[in-house]
Amino acid sequence: MLYRVAPAGEGRDVYATLYAQRMFFLVTLQPRGAQFEVIPYLDARHHAELNLARRRRDASEDYGSWKQLFDQTFI
Repeated sequence: MLYRVAPAGEGRDVYATLYAQRMFFLVTLQPRGAQFEVIPYLDARHHAELNLARRRRDASEDYGSWKQLFDQTFI
């Protein structure tokens, strides 16, 4: 099972496995299905940090939720 860690832009999202949380995937939704690409921990963290910075800059109401998810996943 996968859970969403952060949006990655351009119709892509970063997901992590529920049980082995150090496996990350960049998932791209396409008309014929989804494409999964395994990505390194640091790349996944980078996407999550960019998402947090964007939410903080925009004073987004869901910043706290994304921050909590970031802390649970990467710290």
